[in-house]
Amino acid sequence: MTSFSNKTVLITGGTRGIGKAIAIRLAKEGANIAIAGKTAEPNPKLEGTIFTAAEEIQAAGGGKVLPIQGDIRFDDSIRHIVQETVNTFGGIDILINNASAINIADTEHTEVKRWDLMQQINVRGTFLMSQACIPHLKAAHNPHILNMSPPLNMDPRWFGPHLAYTMSKYGMSMIILGLAEELKQYRIAANALWPKTIIATAAVKNVLGGDFLIQRSRTPEIVADAAFYILQKPSFESTGNFYIDEDVLLSEGISDFSKYAINPENKLMNDLFL
Repeated sequence: MTSFSNKTVLITGGTRGIGKAIAIRLAKEGANIAIAGKTAEPNPKLEGTIFTAAEEIQAAGGGKVLPIQGDIRFDDSIRHIVQETVNTFGGIDILINNASAINIADTEHTEVKRWDLMQQINVRGTFLMSQACIPHLKAAHNPHILNMSPPLNMDPRWFGPHLAYTMSKYGMSMIILGLAEELKQYRIAANALWPKTIIATAAVKNVLGGDFLIQRSRTPEIVADAAFYILQKPSFESTGNFYIDEDVLLSEGISDFSKYAINPENKLMNDLFL
């Protein structure tokens, strides 16, 4: 038995990238995994669907996997995701708010639809997913909420170049600040996790800078390994933290990160907000 045996983990944006890597990592430890994502049909621009991801996760782990097609911009979809998870597994022990939209544009060049998408997914979706899961987390042993969002840093250099995106990601982080305090009485942990370096994901490839950045990135597995250690911590002791993946692993005695580099010969690039 591991600390994740018979635990139910609900992950938004679990089709690819960091979400899928965390799902695989926890499935290996025996967790039941529910992944929520929009991609049910193959898309030439994006790797995989919720169903192919579920097959990969199932092959890696000992627990059961439930793929749920859903869009966290919509209330009824959030209710459906949470209810399907509870109906299948009997409860929710861990919520990972990983789904996120990115648009690195200055204010003049931020389209209204991009602003809306980032606010709807990153802030509204994260808030309402958390809200919907709280009643089930209250009944869990060692319940955790983990947001993929950065430490709050009021340095103007993080606001100037991409104000809309920064506001949306800091919105996710403010949710952690608030929930950690609000849910302390129920022993529900609320923490954030952010990568030290850029991670090789579809967003980096398609939105930020293609192969140049990919070659200076780490794999999503470093974030998944950090999440694995965070989510084992006692929920009543470890809450309100803004963890950095590298620091989490260092605290566990892991100091060789070379296996995570896409190209070990290249200098890694720090992620935004650090």
